[in-house]
Amino acid sequence: MKQIEVSIMGQSYLLGCPEGGEERLREAVAQVDREMCAIRDSGKLKARERIAVLAALNLAYILTERPAAPASAASDTRTEAATEARPSPEYVDKLIERLDQALDMDGHLI
Repeated sequence: MKQIEVSIMGQSYLLGCPEGGEERLREAVAQVDREMCAIRDSGKLKARERIAVLAALNLAYILTERPAAPASAASDTRTEAATEARPSPEYVDKLIERLDQALDMDGHLI
């Protein structure tokens, strides 16, 4: 398995990548980085863990919003669909509220 170095929100990670999967992994990393940076830049959250959880929820929400596409069409529309399917600010605020409540109860993610 090949290893590639990537950066998400300014932090470097060394990730394992199957042969032939580097482009898809880099696309996924770019999407996660964009999502996390947008959340951080909104100024509502500062903790990296909370930003990561909210970004994961946003990306999962985007995935559940769109119908499954054939494999060949999926790569062409991946970035376009992610941009178009952004959740509303109200939805993001509610997610932040729920995330804060859940983390305040537990105090940590893991």
